[in-house]
Amino acid sequence: MTSDLPPTSPGDVAPVLEAVDLTLGYDGRWVATGLGIRIAPRELTAIVGPNACGKSTLLRALARVLTPESGVVTLDGVPVRELASKQFARQVALLPQTAIAPDGISVADLVARGRYPHQSFFRQWSAGDERAVGAAMAATGVADLASRTVEELSGGQRQRVWIATVLAQETPILLLDEPTTFLDIAHQIEVLELCRALNRDRGVTVVAVLHDLNHAARYADRIVMMREGAIVAEGSPADVLTEERVEHAFGLACRVVEDPVAGTPLVLPLGSAR
Repeated sequence: MTSDLPPTSPGDVAPVLEAVDLTLGYDGRWVATGLGIRIAPRELTAIVGPNACGKSTLLRALARVLTPESGVVTLDGVPVRELASKQFARQVALLPQTAIAPDGISVADLVARGRYPHQSFFRQWSAGDERAVGAAMAATGVADLASRTVEELSGGQRQRVWIATVLAQETPILLLDEPTTFLDIAHQIEVLELCRALNRDRGVTVVAVLHDLNHAARYADRIVMMREGAIVAEGSPADVLTEERVEHAFGLACRVVEDPVAGTPLVLPLGSAR
């Protein structure tokens, strides 16, 4: 990946994404009830928690992919269900945990699909679209893969292509469900550095579901910790990642020390050393 960033233009006023009193579930099985969250504009928020605690379910509700059984998700105070699909997609982009590309599609064509919300009968493909796609591919290091089909790529390469696709969408809010999945450690750090650069340099609001607590501590402005469908703590990394809270949420005995590189909390599992 390179340090180049797509020409995202969130605007002077960052939109506010908020969920109030959500009940979420699948096929009549509740995953979360009474769930509420306000996504802080222009911040990088990490959602953490053990498996099956509702992290991805919450993200899907915020992205309008999952309809709440009750409660409401709003964008700048307007229920997201009242917004046209393209109108919402120009404001919020989602990278799901598992994404499936059409058979035989090239990398360039898949990334170009990120421009769909900006197309209309009266506005077809433009030089601006071309620039956005090129910049997104450069930022994620997949420009040299443009002519290859997605299905022939490695898992890590595919993940970077999907990240390029949501970057090309040029939204002021990015929702990323485990964006470092399939990536080696070097590419994990590059993806997180890119997210932070988008947030700091372009004012993009980023929400990422992360499994690595130390990545969340180093890169997030704010951490939301979940357990069994509920938010049990939220705030700065130093406030949330305490030994007591990590053990409560994850059932993991640990020590929390200062990261000697970043100065952020560093979670050290005790394991058999306890």
